[in-house]
Amino acid sequence: GVGRGYRGGERGGSNSFTHEALTLKYKLDNQFELVFVVGFQKILTLTYVDKLIDDVHKEFRDKYRNEFQQKGTLGLLNGTFDFKDDFLRLLREAEESSKVRAPTVMKTFEQSVKSQKTVKCMIETRGEKPKEKVKTKKNKGSKKEGAETVTASSKAAPGEKQPSSAGDREELTKDEILQKNREEFFKRHMKAGEKSSKSPKPDAQKEKGKKPRVWDLGNSNAKVLDYSDSTTNGNSEACPVEEFDPDVALGDRNREPGRLYDLEYESDEEAEEEKVIQNTSKPSTKKGGLGGMFGMLKGLVGSKSLTREDMDPVLEKMKDHLIAKNVAAEIAVQLCESVAKKLEGKVMGTFTTVTSTVKQALQEALVQILQPQRRVDVLRDVMDAQRHRRPYVVTFCGVNGVGKSTNLAKISFWLIENGFSVLIAACDTFRAGAVEQLRTHTRRLNALHPPESHGGRTMVQLYEKGYGKDAAGIAMEAISYARNQGFDVVLVDTAGRMQDNAPLMTALAKLIAVNAPDLVLFVGEALVGNEAVDQLVKFNKALADHSMAQTPRLIDGIVLTKFDTIDDKVGAAISMTYITSKPIVFVGTGQTYCDLRSLNAKAVVAALMKA
Repeated sequence: GVGRGYRGGERGGSNSFTHEALTLKYKLDNQFELVFVVGFQKILTLTYVDKLIDDVHKEFRDKYRNEFQQKGTLGLLNGTFDFKDDFLRLLREAEESSKVRAPTVMKTFEQSVKSQKTVKCMIETRGEKPKEKVKTKKNKGSKKEGAETVTASSKAAPGEKQPSSAGDREELTKDEILQKNREEFFKRHMKAGEKSSKSPKPDAQKEKGKKPRVWDLGNSNAKVLDYSDSTTNGNSEACPVEEFDPDVALGDRNREPGRLYDLEYESDEEAEEEKVIQNTSKPSTKKGGLGGMFGMLKGLVGSKSLTREDMDPVLEKMKDHLIAKNVAAEIAVQLCESVAKKLEGKVMGTFTTVTSTVKQALQEALVQILQPQRRVDVLRDVMDAQRHRRPYVVTFCGVNGVGKSTNLAKISFWLIENGFSVLIAACDTFRAGAVEQLRTHTRRLNALHPPESHGGRTMVQLYEKGYGKDAAGIAMEAISYARNQGFDVVLVDTAGRMQDNAPLMTALAKLIAVNAPDLVLFVGEALVGNEAVDQLVKFNKALADHSMAQTPRLIDGIVLTKFDTIDDKVGAAISMTYITSKPIVFVGTGQTYCDLRSLNAKAVVAALMKA
């Protein structure tokens, strides 16, 4: 069962399969439907096998290419073809090349450096002789065995329809069909260099090359810039226009523009969840006889008030479960504590277990946390600001690399789809490339929403003053510019800063105190665990300490990013809302402009409670 046993290591193009004392390595050539198989004794780890099989493959293909194209593979293989001499030559070359690389015969003890040292060398000499023997044997063996088996199978195997070669040829063909797609992929990689004149696929690929996308807006005649020697400073002409496919940036085409969708979570699992909760009491009846019945009755605690002792084991379990789901540890503890307080002394229903009661209470508590008192309705607030003839200002803050700029771009896109014009203020004057990143987003957004389709007004503009300046000042200028130009929304992007970097936190507090934005959004990633608490507490503390007003400006809402990377470990959402008691306004779920969702509390809780 050579083929049957094969499910071996597939790395790159050459696959190998070991059967008792033999190792087979094979290589597929999809273009001419050939299989090259080398067989050799498993004991011999032949270094040159891969080289040999590649060389045979190349030679064989090149030698008979024309016959393949005329008669087809089978036509050639059923006739006679003379490949033996070529093969022997290749085998010899491969062996020679491996010999060149292989270490030469070991030095005798007298020649070695060790001989001038200590008695210890005795051990070394003992180990030397067998190695020499193995060396010679290896060469003999491989010449005999290797040579025979390879010739045999290289004649038979290419046919791939002739069952004469090793064992079950058919099995391999099945495997081969299974792998067709995979091999296609390998083929493309392997044959990049050696394309036949008649295979159309690779040629088509060759032509593709990168064509710069010409944007409708602005300098279409800008000369293509070669960055290797150009020394322009970052003015807008020097920004190379990158290739950009609107479909990729938009992601989902058939969604309703301007609508913020809820996070989805499989509802059928929620239903299963309920079933599971109801079923928890049943399995205990199967213990057999009366004992089982009593056990069940004990579990069902009829109309008895709950005590702390009853709940502790269940709560302990729930706490661990929450922490495993990425809820910050101290918050998990506080949550379980509050559930216990709420349930203590409560009389339970007749047919409910302690577990299900606690679960139910915890679920309600979680939903309540995720739906804070004040909902942040950005669109309504923007309209309100419009009526007062002033721009609506949103400031983004957060630690480094959580996706402030990316989600700022998504939010701009959403606002533009709702018909509001956006001014982006580049107040990250520190990180390299921050301004360019926003410039790229602005250009893309303008290409997706050109002024023509919005009654001639530019929907998104970037306000930037380069690097190294005072961020608060730039934000102030941007806001007054927006007021004069009649922009509806100003989105202020700030530099990422760690929560314990005092000077930077002071600077952020200053920016917020001076410009009094309508909305301060904290951007946090869904990947954080216990760190979420620390970040939010310290950000809020910094804002409170350096605020000039009586009622300090704190964080108003949260943007939860990278939600697509965490599966059901959605604990960060709980941690953040619990600490700030502020809502999660947006959830980032990917890298296109449409990957912005609003939080669906039920979906998050379902994911949290999922075992």
